[in-house]
Amino acid sequence: MIVEDYFEDYEIGFTRTTFGRTISEADILAHAGHTGDFFPHHMDKEWCATQPFKRRIAHGTLVFSVGIGLTASTINPHAMSYGYDKLRFVRPVHIGDTIKAKATITQKRDHPKKPDYGYVHEAIEITNQNDETVLVCDHLYLVNRKEALG
Repeated sequence: MIVEDYFEDYEIGFTRTTFGRTISEADILAHAGHTGDFFPHHMDKEWCATQPFKRRIAHGTLVFSVGIGLTASTINPHAMSYGYDKLRFVRPVHIGDTIKAKATITQKRDHPKKPDYGYVHEAIEITNQNDETVLVCDHLYLVNRKEALG
């Protein structure tokens, strides 16, 4: 779906929550293959059983990718991702855990060099099926100003 929002249209405090997605063993295997991260924390069930966490852990970058992917529900031709800040892996995600994401607009600010654009900050919180936070980060968007276009 295409939604044409300009910088002026974003409202601080606006929150959206996604549906959930269950992390599977296939997700972990595919992510390991894509990234080359075959650490035993993700791949070795027997070794993990000897560790304090007792079972395999999904890659933090997998949780980030899936969680952010859940928020990608619309296409806005006037905005693009500028990046992510303050990324933290708060709690492990295991095979069979279901994650969902909540995104809240927290800040808007002018671009220091491009007056036709502004930055929109979105706080991302990814939680598991027990509503425990597993990952947090700030997502920055670079967004066209409506007044600049016309």
